Amino acid sequence: MSSSNSPRLNRRGFALGMAGLSLTAACGNGVGNSNSSMIDARVDATLTEMYSRYPNTVEIANKANGMLVMPLITDAGLIFFGGAYGQGALRINGATVDYYSAISGTAGLQIGAQQYAHILFFMTEDALNDFRRSSGWTAGADIGYVVDATGNSLSTDTTTLRSPVLAVVFGQAGLKFGATVEGTKYTRIIP
Repeated sequence: MSSSNSPRLNRRGFALGMAGLSLTAACGNGVGNSNSSMIDARVDATLTEMYSRYPNTVEIANKANGMLVMPLITDAGLIFFGGAYGQGALRINGATVDYYSAISGTAGLQIGAQQYAHILFFMTEDALNDFRRSSGWTAGADIGYVVDATGNSLSTDTTTLRSPVLAVVFGQAGLKFGATVEGTKYTRIIP
């Protein structure tokens, strides 16, 4: 095999590997048989758990213009490739207005799988509108976290609340460490 074919094979292998991991991750998220009532039930349960574990999130939720609740993200990685997938709902004033999928891919040495929940709080109307108008919004490194990597609540002082998007990642279960929302792409779906 010539060296000029190597990059294409690597990209093709990466794409196929990501597709396989995404399908594997999707199996635990009800893809293909999910509907709005199942997603809403999971969202309700996730919010109840978050509010009981992290009481500071009640104040943040009350100040947020909207919340994207992703109740179950399945994240798996094997050797050099990994991916994550989940479905959730965007809520404004306590009501579901849209449903979204979340997908991310990673490269680098990794092995394991985990599941977790995360919620994005849109603290400004502009941040919420940018998210809703986007055909595929990707979380950036500028997101503020309300719960740290050890699971401890962070202060909800006025500096924290000025961030346009805040995140809570919790309920990690599995053998892979380091759940994050950075690089996750969110796309509107019809369940």
